[in-house]
Amino acid sequence: MRRNDFGAADLVDYYLDQIEALDKSGPAINSVLYTNPDARAQAEKLDEERRQGKDRGPLHGIPILLKANINTADRLPTTAGSFALHGFCAREDSPLVARLREAGAVILGKTNLSEWANFRSTHSSSGWSSEGGQTRNPYVLDRNPSGSSSGSGAAVAANLCAAAVGTETDGSIISPASINGIAGIKPTGGLVEAEGIIPISATQDTAGPMARKLEDAVRLLEAMSGKSFSETLEQLDPTERPLSGMRLGYAEKLSNFLPQVERVMKDSLATLRALGAEIIPVDIAPSEEVLAAEYQVLLYEFKDGLERYLARYVAGAGGGTDAGAGVRWPLTLKALIEFNSGNAARVMPHFNQEIIEEAAAKGPLSDPEYRKALETCRNFEREKGIGAYASKHKLDAILSASNSPAWKTDHACGDHYVGGNTSLAAIPACPHITVPAGFAGELPLGLSIFGVPHSEKTLIRVGLAFERVANARRSPKFLPTDY
Repeated sequence: MRRNDFGAADLVDYYLDQIEALDKSGPAINSVLYTNPDARAQAEKLDEERRQGKDRGPLHGIPILLKANINTADRLPTTAGSFALHGFCAREDSPLVARLREAGAVILGKTNLSEWANFRSTHSSSGWSSEGGQTRNPYVLDRNPSGSSSGSGAAVAANLCAAAVGTETDGSIISPASINGIAGIKPTGGLVEAEGIIPISATQDTAGPMARKLEDAVRLLEAMSGKSFSETLEQLDPTERPLSGMRLGYAEKLSNFLPQVERVMKDSLATLRALGAEIIPVDIAPSEEVLAAEYQVLLYEFKDGLERYLARYVAGAGGGTDAGAGVRWPLTLKALIEFNSGNAARVMPHFNQEIIEEAAAKGPLSDPEYRKALETCRNFEREKGIGAYASKHKLDAILSASNSPAWKTDHACGDHYVGGNTSLAAIPACPHITVPAGFAGELPLGLSIFGVPHSEKTLIRVGLAFERVANARRSPKFLPTDY
């Protein structure tokens, strides 16, 4: 682009053609919920800036897709995949989108997701929403893309954008990134401002980048956060043993759940040792008591956060799900439940809304039940979490398998998770990176790297060193089935 071989407008045209050929027809991935009618005009303005000598940096003119729970002040709806918010367009950009625009990114569109970021039903199918239907895994089409940033992961894997933004409360960047064979970064809580994102949890929510290469994800994270990680990218010398002197914990309990996964992890650990790292086995995992406490925290914070969001951004915005019929957007969980029940054929053809109903029954954040659950989570991190183990064993980071192979999409019974580790970093809002590590047949597997808050540079160093040597990613074949 700097040589003027092609421009941002050419890139937008290319990706819109890709979306038409692969997402809307052909294998019909169904990952892109809305395309931006103003994307080409944005790109043309950025091309003119470049011709006049202005270069905003690595993202100048680069088409990016956003998860559809992130506010944008344009003609792209922000619905969290819910038919209840059909047609709602925010009146202001979220802070992270404002940063992306300033960095020169072109907002190409918004991606499908698990409805309400997968906080609706215990029997949900990840990647399904009442607004967009079911997203498919581009590697094997009858397999699930995982959630809730399902569309972002699948779109990046299928090369429908240069990179995408996902959001995570617990697993919603890491799981779809790894299952779709790409890199993903869940940053430290607060590194990327979460205001203007339809919320689940004030203590755990964050946005993060998803890309085919970790370096691309890092560049996107820089733009989203306003923080620099360039020195990590520039200082890594692939000709040396770049991880010499590093102590990396290996969470065996979180990784040994399938023979195919164990084989890939064995090879991954060998690669990291060859890069100079010392691997130390650690027995670390959240207990059932802690996971139950986390769930209670999320229920309380979902009710509080979503109703605050609806009051601030949706109230008075005009229109509604069916403006012609005078239906208004719901502004409370009670109204949302009533709307969904009244539109059950469209909204609940496969699974119900029992999580929303549980959340609606909760009281304020001053309730003793909430305070006790939150303290249980905090005590776990202080005593048996990432920080405690990193200090005890003098670890630079902790490793584990990111995911099981993608399961077959099943609307009758819901998701079939076999293994994963995302709660360990999600509960204390610690950073977590996944990079492609290998395959189980045609299904991608990822390596997880996580650490204490604000250790992104260390995690990036490990991830880049591994990615450049392992070179484990391969493009999807859009297979109809794997048997």
